[in-house]
Amino acid sequence: MMRSPSSVAIVCRRRSGELVVREQPMAAVSKGPRTWPFVRGVATLVESLRLGSQALRWSADLYEQDLAAEEAASAKGPASRRSSSGSASGASLTSLALSMAAIATQDVEPAQVAGGPTPGGSGADGSADGKKRGGGMGIIPILFAVLLFVAAPQAGAELVNKVFGLGLEVTSPGFQAITGVAKLAIVVAYLLLIRQISEVRRVFQYHGAEHKAISTYEAREALEVENARRKTAMHPRCGTTFLVMVALVSIVVFSVAGASLGAFLPKLPGGRLVESVGFFLMKLPFLPLIAAVTFEIQRLFARYCTTGPLRVLLWPGFLVQKITTAEPEDAQLEIALASLRATLWREASVTAPVQPDRVFADYSKVLADPGYAGAHG
Repeated sequence: MMRSPSSVAIVCRRRSGELVVREQPMAAVSKGPRTWPFVRGVATLVESLRLGSQALRWSADLYEQDLAAEEAASAKGPASRRSSSGSASGASLTSLALSMAAIATQDVEPAQVAGGPTPGGSGADGSADGKKRGGGMGIIPILFAVLLFVAAPQAGAELVNKVFGLGLEVTSPGFQAITGVAKLAIVVAYLLLIRQISEVRRVFQYHGAEHKAISTYEAREALEVENARRKTAMHPRCGTTFLVMVALVSIVVFSVAGASLGAFLPKLPGGRLVESVGFFLMKLPFLPLIAAVTFEIQRLFARYCTTGPLRVLLWPGFLVQKITTAEPEDAQLEIALASLRATLWREASVTAPVQPDRVFADYSKVLADPGYAGAHG
């Protein structure tokens, strides 16, 4: 999936090898509250997750259609389909992992270079060995993300505080620093864990393909597989970098919030457990603020820190991106480049009528299309 200020495009490869292109114009926002600093960060993040969710669901729907067609052609019944897809619990865990992968691979800001697009992070591949099971950003994945990235780090900090007898108050800066370190550790460990799932690893390969395609465009080189193959899979606007920066920003925000509010909040009866739960609930309203602040910081870093000594500020995010990106195959680069070409075409022809999904026999047919062939770096 690729997104530019005025368009979005999703490309999926069917199991037959055909490429299906779905693209449409998007309303470009140039004024109003959504363009205000801090407000724009939350709005853009919500929209990115929504679009990524739609891309994953569409990919899963196409996979289901292809699988049903294959089963019908081979006279296999529903029983063989169920047995080949594994247990219900395994499918649920994979779906949840894919949803978390979608969070990590959503690149939250459309590029501002020549109105160009940004990678969306939702790899689509009907020919993958593993099945794309669902993947929508529903309420369960969001709750799981809050528990994993907010509640679990605080519980981890509480454990460290108790084991080492630090005697830190829940609202103290020291406790929040430990919480931030725990959050980073949990994020990295979880990403390493889900990377072992074949479906998630393919999503990470597509993530790398999208970054390489965007880097080719930003280098103003022809949008060809040979050029994209040479590019790095790291990108400063990556959603993985966003997650890393969220952990760092949260240390500052919650330290200030804890120091400011802790002095005024009454001591809750029930001891340390109640105090910890109370502070956890107090954190939740601050999450949009943290996302907004992080968005603005990442925006500045992506604009001014990509070269020279300031590039060191991007290294923490790049290190974790090595988990959420994998070296793509040429076939995956083709999908990313096709999506980029479709986005660029729509960006230049935003007033053109919305097209139904287009089907191409292979990538060479995309390159032969008069509109898409003319969309290049």
